[in-house]
Amino acid sequence: MAYATQHHRRAILVLAVALLLASPMAITRAAAAAATSGCEGDKLPAGKSHAHCAALPYLGAKLHWTYDAKTGSLSVAFVAKPAGGAGGWVSWAINPTGDGMKGAQALLAFKGPSSYVVNTYNITGYDPLGAAPTPIAYKATDLAADESGGEVRIYGKLQLGPGLEKVNHIWQVGSKVTTNGAPAEHAFDKPNLQAKGKLVLSGAAQPLDAAAPAPAPAGAGASPAKGGGGEATPSGGKSAAAAATAYVSAPALTLLALAGFLLAM
Repeated sequence: MAYATQHHRRAILVLAVALLLASPMAITRAAAAAATSGCEGDKLPAGKSHAHCAALPYLGAKLHWTYDAKTGSLSVAFVAKPAGGAGGWVSWAINPTGDGMKGAQALLAFKGPSSYVVNTYNITGYDPLGAAPTPIAYKATDLAADESGGEVRIYGKLQLGPGLEKVNHIWQVGSKVTTNGAPAEHAFDKPNLQAKGKLVLSGAAQPLDAAAPAPAPAGAGASPAKGGGGEATPSGGKSAAAAATAYVSAPALTLLALAGFLLAM
């Protein structure tokens, strides 16, 4: 009888430890799956697929990206619907000096007379953007854009510098482009104002908490804009996956406590 009781105690302890170890891993896997929810179904053109994707928390936008830590090259595909339909614009940017619009190094796409155009803009203030693009702090190549199912997709490659962990990024949509090709002002509703966050280059898009500025461009020259065409998550705290790694479920703790009690008997 005593042997059976001791055996049961050991079994409970083993189960408690197993649950304690397994719970964070299971939650981490679930969080990682949730992070890609809403973007994994995107069908990008051949040669435009990326290592990571995330459904961004505002404006219905999505981001696909691949970062080469050795070369410092960041390839992206940003997907969003213009606020005004086909006559509007979409934009994605990195801000190396802060977490808002001022200082952002932006890629902005809209439909031109014959194909989609991608302009670069160095956002130095809050004045309206002009029709002429402006050079940005990062060397930008392979700029192009297209449309699929009402969503405009911006493609491009930015030379950020090697060994980076995360950057501040912002995104936006607008409803109108003037006849001379200047993007009109976007709305100032809550989703527009909160469309910003941290992009962990190894594979996560985090909400914006106490955002650390992205490091300044390392040896990257200014990049002129190019035209292009082609066929083809609330603030504060850790990311879901990071939080899950540090999280232990209540049942596991309860079972572990029970096991300790039984062993002490």
